Amino acid sequence: MLKLFKIIADAGEATAKYPFAPFPVSPGFRGKPELNAAQCIACAACTTACPANALTMGNDTADGTRTWQLNLGRCIFCGRCEEVCPTHAIVLTPEFELAVANKADLLQKATFRLQQCEQCGQPFAPAKEIGYVMDLLRQSGVAVDEARRAEFASCPACKRKATVTRDAVSQHLSQEAEQ
Repeated sequence: MLKLFKIIADAGEATAKYPFAPFPVSPGFRGKPELNAAQCIACAACTTACPANALTMGNDTADGTRTWQLNLGRCIFCGRCEEVCPTHAIVLTPEFELAVANKADLLQKATFRLQQCEQCGQPFAPAKEIGYVMDLLRQSGVAVDEARRAEFASCPACKRKATVTRDAVSQHLSQEAEQ
């Protein structure tokens, strides 16, 4: 019997002291997703990649805003949102204790301002996303002048109208030059 107690004492504890001491997680553990709203450009790449539809985005054209929402109750912690985010605004944390008393506490939201079209005034894309694209062009050596900036500040419908008008004028001028 004493020999058994000696073996048990030498073996140490077999269980973790989990609720009383923090549980160590492995490196690369995929826990709760966290959004850095200051870094996010609201491009919706994460919502497209989410297989569980835990991430959603909705536009409110009356307010001119886009709302990003994460439902932790639906999240399967796959990490696709972190992989596809171009600005690394979503990071999977090692946090895994997500029990809440109220279902609404499982929702995380962020709101972003939409850019208004300079021609028609309708909101069409997140202002931060347009700024991000212009910064990428500048970094790659493309000059972003006032004409290019105005092109980015136009909705797709107004860009189409401008292109059709420009093509019609250039076609008319080329026909006059031939005569």
